[in-house]
Amino acid sequence: MPSPHTHGHDVGERLFVHRHSVIHRLPAEVKTVAMVAFIFTVIMTPPGQFWAFAFFALILVVVAVLARIPARVILPRMLVEVPFVFFALLMPFFGTGPTVEVLGLSLSQAGLLAGWGILIKGTLGVVSSILLAATTPARDLLMGLERLKVPELLVQIASFMLRYTHVVSDEMHRMKLARESRGFTATGIRSWPIIAQSGGALFIRSYERGERVHLAMLSRGYTGRLPQLVTVTTTASDWFTAMSLPSVGLIIALTAIWMGR
Repeated sequence: MPSPHTHGHDVGERLFVHRHSVIHRLPAEVKTVAMVAFIFTVIMTPPGQFWAFAFFALILVVVAVLARIPARVILPRMLVEVPFVFFALLMPFFGTGPTVEVLGLSLSQAGLLAGWGILIKGTLGVVSSILLAATTPARDLLMGLERLKVPELLVQIASFMLRYTHVVSDEMHRMKLARESRGFTATGIRSWPIIAQSGGALFIRSYERGERVHLAMLSRGYTGRLPQLVTVTTTASDWFTAMSLPSVGLIIALTAIWMGR
């Protein structure tokens, strides 16, 4: 039975940037724990301690340099946080308390600080995730989650999502070509019913395909557990290397909290 672990690269591997670096060689579960720990140190830092966030950004720059991940890879992927940017930009207009004049606009000081906190913490978290995805193959991330004892059902759902996202995408492309070959063009609100019907048909086809895949797996002996294809040994040195950066981040966060009192 082919495991989704072996095909996760269809989608997830597009985010992976192949390099030979100390960051790439670290086990996936070690990097995952280090990333989560670093993000928690960022979250616990008071937004008014601007210097702390400059050091957090410097830490991520160091990781990117060590992993040899260029800015041209990171910056386009940061577009995923655009909704949070819009939300942060609205905060100064709806905040309460004292106001300050900026370019002729009366903005809430508390809203400015809250918006800044959302923006900078979200950006640092997104960049951390980008670096993790760029230095770790998707199938290794899933295996790392298994070794971290993440609920097995969640890991399997993520595995199949990575495996079959491109299948659904291909189906959408074929349906689009079929519509266009019959002269359909999306020109306004009148085209919405046809697009909605296509979406419904895509859902039915995806559901039926999922049923067929599940039956095929059962016929090949699937019992609710995916096979472990690779055994990875994690050393104390791996943990020390990975946790050194979030440890520095924790020192920065605690210092910022103390200074903010």
